[in-house]
Amino acid sequence: MPRSQEVILTNMCMIEDGEGNIVVQIRDPKRYTWSGVALPGGHIEEHESLHESVVREIWEETGLVIKEPRLVGMKHWHTEDDIRYLVFLYKTNHFEGTVRSTEEGEVSWVKKADLPKMDLAYDLLNLIRVFDDENLSELFYSERLADGFVREFW
Repeated sequence: MPRSQEVILTNMCMIEDGEGNIVVQIRDPKRYTWSGVALPGGHIEEHESLHESVVREIWEETGLVIKEPRLVGMKHWHTEDDIRYLVFLYKTNHFEGTVRSTEEGEVSWVKKADLPKMDLAYDLLNLIRVFDDENLSELFYSERLADGFVREFW
């Protein structure tokens, strides 16, 4: 049995200001297959460390330079082509700069408590649980159900 597999590596970061606000990116449904309010992040480049990638992605997508990002968990699943898709989840409240939007989406600070009232990306509320609950470290989508939804395991 092979011990290796094809993998897609990505990251996502929750940036908090200590006053109940987080940075979000509003992804355009005309441009992306999944859209709505999401946390910033992106793909890990070849030969790039996980830390370097989250710092770079946050800078590119928000204009903020983050410091001390802490790995708090991961989200993963297998694509329709049976490629494992990993999202490393980071959290920080150490940053410099001012948020700016990019072609990837509008970026702004929002009250974290207001997220349930917003048009969110597919599983953002589930992800928030992983970011905030020290007893959770993984969100794994294990199977696609007949109605198109996936079964989640924590």
